[in-house]
Amino acid sequence: MVKTIEITKDEVIDRLKLELISEIHSISISLSLFEKKYSKKFEDFEKMILAAKEKFEEWDDYIEWKAYREAYKDCSKKLKELNGAEDIKIIAR
Repeated sequence: MVKTIEITKDEVIDRLKLELISEIHSISISLSLFEKKYSKKFEDFEKMILAAKEKFEEWDDYIEWKAYREAYKDCSKKLKELNGAEDIKIIAR
């Protein structure tokens, strides 16, 4: 027997916001660690890495750092969209 679960739109939005905020916080910590490790902002590190002879560890860090930046942008965008959401559609799978 399937039970009915009632949840409000605001509860769904609040839960999603909390998850995104948590993810953004985690990503921010990772971004800060790279900035501390190299004593540079990403843009400066990127210029350096693209101009220099390839060093495996630095190249690996560059790829990871860049991915964290993209994830940060994506999560921030989703959070902004949630703040303006007027309707939410729940899809049961």
